[in-house]
Amino acid sequence: MRPDVEAMKADIEQSVALLRRRLDWDVALRKLDELNARVEDPTLWDDAEKAQVVTRERSRLQAQIDTVREMEQGLEDGVMLADMADEEGDEATLEDARASLKTIKERAARAELEALLSGEADGNDAYLEVNSGAGGTESNDWAGMLLRMYSRWARAHGYEVDIEAEESGEQAGIKSATILISGPNAYGWLKSESGVHRLVRISPYDAAAKRHTSFASVGVSPVVDDTIEIDINPSDVRTDTYRASGAGGQHINKTDSAVRLTHVPTNTVVACQAGRSQHQNREQAWKMLRARLYELELQKREAAAQALADAKTDIGWGHQIRSYVLQPYQMVKDLRTNVETSDTSGVLDGDLDAFMGAALAARVGETRGSSAA
Repeated sequence: MRPDVEAMKADIEQSVALLRRRLDWDVALRKLDELNARVEDPTLWDDAEKAQVVTRERSRLQAQIDTVREMEQGLEDGVMLADMADEEGDEATLEDARASLKTIKERAARAELEALLSGEADGNDAYLEVNSGAGGTESNDWAGMLLRMYSRWARAHGYEVDIEAEESGEQAGIKSATILISGPNAYGWLKSESGVHRLVRISPYDAAAKRHTSFASVGVSPVVDDTIEIDINPSDVRTDTYRASGAGGQHINKTDSAVRLTHVPTNTVVACQAGRSQHQNREQAWKMLRARLYELELQKREAAAQALADAKTDIGWGHQIRSYVLQPYQMVKDLRTNVETSDTSGVLDGDLDAFMGAALAARVGETRGSSAA
């Protein structure tokens, strides 16, 4: 066996063994059988929300088990193909086998990181909110670029993206926007993206072509399902209705049906305008408020986590997590993990896995797999 093929085989075997241990393989198989039996029970569907929680848990566990099995089968097939090609001196087929094993190795690295998503809400959907900092059109445009970046990342990974609220900038970009990203482990992957993002570039809005620095904040909250209890006193919440604003289109309601909720004790504000009626927007806004308050509670539990209120009131130098420099050189650098890349266009098009993976590994004290940077 060629040395490079042997090395990839060893890496994949190590990853598979690690995933089996983290899953507690035999226990996971028994639990999947139990979940399958529950889903097949017609009475489960008497409670739609409970049924959704069970089916989501089953889908998550099934996906984890399938990933391990597919990697094991792919490794066996790839090594067999590589051995046959090596014996026959078929370099083209050997290269195909290498490419197949490389793909499995990359998938294994991501699966290892996903196995670390063991937080209470890591498997849930996520609300992602972008707010522009001071700086008018420049910051609004940067906030719009970030919204596009995260939307592209989400869709590239098979997540659904829905706009819940959006306030357009006067000339370009957005002042603020909230999107719902739906899919397995959405919050787990995105939670490390909360903070201030800094952009340095030659402004397209400056006739003198001077370099500008812009800031925008990102906040991420998990969608809270019925497995997580959040008690909110209705008397602590102020409700306002208003006419939705935005770029227009079928997702922007043009009547006075948009809803804004303010949780007075924490000064937490959420808004929803995506629904066709005030009732729909009010219901969704309450879900968003529960998510935001839960995220605040998580931040209290983690002394090292940046307080969401600080991130939203001081969008500037003190709370940066990542710097995007387009001029005078090309570089995106995460200030927490020191992961960096010169592929700025790729990052702005949604290639964020290296940053998310490093932040996730650092957050749980894991160092294996840091070479993904």
